[in-house]
Amino acid sequence: MSFLNKVYQAVFRRTSTFALAVVTGAFFFERGFDQGAEALFRYVNRGKLYEDVKHQFGGAGEEEEE
Repeated sequence: MSFLNKVYQAVFRRTSTFALAVVTGAFFFERGFDQGAEALFRYVNRGKLYEDVKHQFGGAGEEEEE
């Protein structure tokens, strides 16, 4: 119970530290979830994305002037 008591004393006892912990946790969860979802998307769609096939299109990136 000592660990839980220390966590309570450090984080949950004051509203300001609890709110800071929630915001910090949400930030890091969002970053991790976003990177994980992006990695999964790239894994599932490998070979189909523009970055993977742009070498097949000659002159990609060049704009025509009228």
